[in-house]
Amino acid sequence: MAHNDWILDVLADLKTFASANGLGKLAEQLDDTTLVAAAEIASQKEEARTRSNGEHGQFGSSAGGVGRYQRA
Repeated sequence: MAHNDWILDVLADLKTFASANGLGKLAEQLDDTTLVAAAEIASQKEEARTRSNGEHGQFGSSAGGVGRYQRA
């Protein structure tokens, strides 16, 4: 299981509990929350994959060379 995937299991358990105890609106909200969590986890995985492939994000190594050169 990946680093943050455990939260999806926790959300599933909470939804099961909510459904079994007559908390239908909470169960529905947990469905939405699960979708948000899954999307964010997927985004983190993609960012990590991009970094490991040597690509840079918005502020990668080509961010203008700030601090690279000093004046004599």
